[in-house]
Amino acid sequence: MQRWDVVVVGGGPAGAAAALSALGTGASVLVLDRADFPRDKVCGDGIAPEALDVLTGLGVDVAALTAGHPPVPRLSLRSPGGAAVQRDTRRPSSVVPRAVFDARLLAVAVDRGAELRRHTVRTVTPGPDGVDVDGVLTAGVLVGADGAESVVRRAVGLPRNRDDRMAVALRGYAPELPGQAGTQVLVTTEQRWPAYAWSFPLGDGRANVGYGELVSGGATRAALVEGLQRLLPGVRPEGLRAHRLPLSTGRPRQPDGRVLLAGDAASLVNPMTGEGIFYAVLSGALAGRAAAAGAGAGRVHRRALRRRLGAHHRSASAASWISRWPVAMDAAFRAAAADRRVFDDVVALGLADGRLTARTLLATARRLR
Repeated sequence: MQRWDVVVVGGGPAGAAAALSALGTGASVLVLDRADFPRDKVCGDGIAPEALDVLTGLGVDVAALTAGHPPVPRLSLRSPGGAAVQRDTRRPSSVVPRAVFDARLLAVAVDRGAELRRHTVRTVTPGPDGVDVDGVLTAGVLVGADGAESVVRRAVGLPRNRDDRMAVALRGYAPELPGQAGTQVLVTTEQRWPAYAWSFPLGDGRANVGYGELVSGGATRAALVEGLQRLLPGVRPEGLRAHRLPLSTGRPRQPDGRVLLAGDAASLVNPMTGEGIFYAVLSGALAGRAAAAGAGAGRVHRRALRRRLGAHHRSASAASWISRWPVAMDAAFRAAAADRRVFDDVVALGLADGRLTARTLLATARRLR
C-alpha cells in the first residue's frame, strides 16, 4: 500500500488548488482523476478576479492561465420584468474554456511536485491513521474535489442536495451576440422562476452560452433548450451538455477527521448565479492547508470555511430567499442601474464573497412597485 500525505480526488480547480496549497506545506501530494487532461467540463467558463487572487496567493502566474482570452470588463443584466443595467465591473472577469483553464492549472501543480494519475475512485474508507482508497493506497488526509456527483461525499455518509437546492444547466458554444465583445450577458425570466440564460464571450468570436433553473422545477432537456432559445433568440449553440449544480444553500457540514470536501463536492455553488470557480479554488486552498492537521483536519477545515465564507453564505442564502419574488429582482436591478455602489454590491455577492449590504436592501426597497 502506497501512502501519501495528501490524496486529492479530482483535478479541477478545487483539486488543483488543494494540491498547490498542500505542496506549500511540504506534503507529498497525489491527484487522482478519472479523465485525462485536457478535458471539457460543463460550466459557464466565467472566472471572477477574486478567484485569480486566490491562485496568485498560491504563487500561480494567472496571466499564463488566462492567456489568449482577453479580460471581460462589462456585465449586462436583465431582470425578470425587463429592468436592465450594463456597467463596467470594478475589476474585469475572465472567460476561459474549462478544457484550457483546468489543464493549465493542474499542470502548475504537477510542475510543483504533485503526482497525477488517471484513476476512478470507487471506495473511500477512513481509518484512525489514514484513509484507504480502493484498497491500493492510503492518504494521511483525503480531499474530495470530485464534483457534484462526489464519490467521496457519499463515502462519508453525506446525502446529495434536495432538488430545491440543486440547479441544472445546459451549456454550449455559439458566435458572440452582436455588439457583445467584452460584455458578459445574463438574462433572467419569470417563466419557471428562478431561471436565467447567459452568454459569456471567449474573446475569439465565440461565446459560452447556456440556461439554468432549479431541479425542483422538473426541467427536461427540451425545456432547458426552449428556455435558452426564448431568452437568447437566434442563438444556435453547438456541443450542448447539461450538468447539475449543488447550491450552497444545501451544503453539508464538513465532518471531523481525515476527509475534506471542496468545491462542488461540498455544495459550494453560489445560489444566486451558479458561480463556482471562486468557491472551488478558495475551498481547495483552505483544504490543502488544513490537511497539515492530520486527524484534526476536518475540524480545522470546517472552521476555516466558516471564518472565510460564513457571513457571505448567510448573505447569499438571504438574497436567494428574497429573490424568490421576481418583483424583488426587478427592484434590485433598477437600484443597480441607478447606483454604481449597489451594482458593485450585487456583483460581489453573486460572483465572489460579498455581503447583502444595508445600502442594497434599502435601495431595492425604495424601487419596489
